[in-house]
Amino acid sequence: MRIAHAFLLSTLLTGAVVAQQAPSSLPGTKNVAAISGGTYTADAGHTLVEWTVDHFGFTPYFGLFGNVTGTLMLDPNNPAAAKVDVTIPVADVTTASAGLTKHLLKPAEDGKKADFFGASPAAARFVSTKVTPNGQNAKIDGNLTLNGVTRPVTLNASFYGAGKMPAQMGGKENVGFTATGTIRRSEFNVGYAIPMVSDEVKLKIMAAFQK
Repeated sequence: MRIAHAFLLSTLLTGAVVAQQAPSSLPGTKNVAAISGGTYTADAGHTLVEWTVDHFGFTPYFGLFGNVTGTLMLDPNNPAAAKVDVTIPVADVTTASAGLTKHLLKPAEDGKKADFFGASPAAARFVSTKVTPNGQNAKIDGNLTLNGVTRPVTLNASFYGAGKMPAQMGGKENVGFTATGTIRRSEFNVGYAIPMVSDEVKLKIMAAFQK
């Protein structure tokens, strides 16, 4: 019985210590005052580009690009001067279908161009050219290079949160945004199965940066 009481007391004390160590609130906040400004690096593990197409008029279908790298230059006192330059590894495309993922990266047949990106495709890159703030939102104009073609693209971005990670997790300042946009894949020489699979591709971006 004494052993059981001792074990229970030890468990309660351990739980109390853990509770004291746990943060009382999330480190991220929607308060822009948490942004110190400067040059931030893309958090490759938490930045995602979701693309969605219409599949035969039956359902939407989406996939993801991850492992995004790049930088964000941000001055909270002058958001219009912000600049973003990110690289998206197309070869790391992910879908729920192994067959589709394989098809997206299928090598071109002799004398023909690839259906989609082909084998070992070059990474895509987005470089901003103008940022137009509107409160905690912004319109970001820039140039997207994809599949060897560079075209202007506009993203509608929203501030999501900022703050410092706990010291035991590195203590870095983080800032996050969401963004949406639309492109036509035919303009980037990816025309396979249009119109059965839509030309229009909707983009949804979850962008995390840290310094």
